[in-house]
Amino acid sequence: MSELQGRVLKNYNGYYYVQVGEVIYTCKVKGKMKQNRFSLATGDLVSLEMGAKEEGMIKKVLPRKNFLLRPTMANVDLLVVTFASVSPDFSFLLADKLLALAELARIPALLVINKSDLAPAGLVERIKNVYEPIGYEVHAISALKNEGIEELRERLRKKICVFGGPSGVGKSSTINAIDSQVALRTGEVSEKIGRGKHTTRYAQLLPFDEGYIADTPGFGNLLLEGMEEKNLLQCFREFAAYEQSCKFSPCTHTHEPICGVKEAVAAGRIAESRYESYLAIKQELKELKEKEGRKLW
Repeated sequence: MSELQGRVLKNYNGYYYVQVGEVIYTCKVKGKMKQNRFSLATGDLVSLEMGAKEEGMIKKVLPRKNFLLRPTMANVDLLVVTFASVSPDFSFLLADKLLALAELARIPALLVINKSDLAPAGLVERIKNVYEPIGYEVHAISALKNEGIEELRERLRKKICVFGGPSGVGKSSTINAIDSQVALRTGEVSEKIGRGKHTTRYAQLLPFDEGYIADTPGFGNLLLEGMEEKNLLQCFREFAAYEQSCKFSPCTHTHEPICGVKEAVAAGRIAESRYESYLAIKQELKELKEKEGRKLW
């Protein structure tokens, strides 16, 4: 048997599609891996063996550079947090959840605001004023009108990029605008199943300009199972500069009487929307932990 190494492009119906050079092999997981708990995600580098048939068997998952919890991907160079300015409306909380997950995984991230030509007055500038000062790029685009696409295309070259965001914001349309050869379904209703809201059913890597682009399924809300409350502070990068002014260490930046982070929010040095997202995520993680605790009993 010949042993090869390749990258998982997608996982669908129990099969893993692994690219080795220019060839894509359909693979299953070897029995020895199944006997142990294993984690295998799109983007993983794997060792596989080929038998007499065309079907390969994955033997081992190679060490990861990083792992993104939501959307679930491995070995990512850049998370493209994608939202629309309208239909659906931009959500600071959902954007901050995705950015928090990227920070936790130590994956660079940027924001793409699609349908910017339809944005309410001042919205794009407000978004930029929140995120650009803390180091996140904001790309305002219109996939339909091909506005802002060339700059974004250049930014994604030679990288493994993952598009993540809510349903209906135009992730697939944006990817198609960046590379028209990527034939993704962008909204047409399947006659066979009679559905059309969630056009992407599973994460897959698509070859693009010496790298890959991954389209991922959209969501209505983003659950944070797997993140822990103790790790939340590191996910809000701008807080660190003000924590030295907190009276208590560690400080939760909630009820403490003297808190540098709360003072920075009051002074406008930390965006109020970011602080509100921090409190909302903190509460969600607390409730998830309590829920898991009840399950144990």
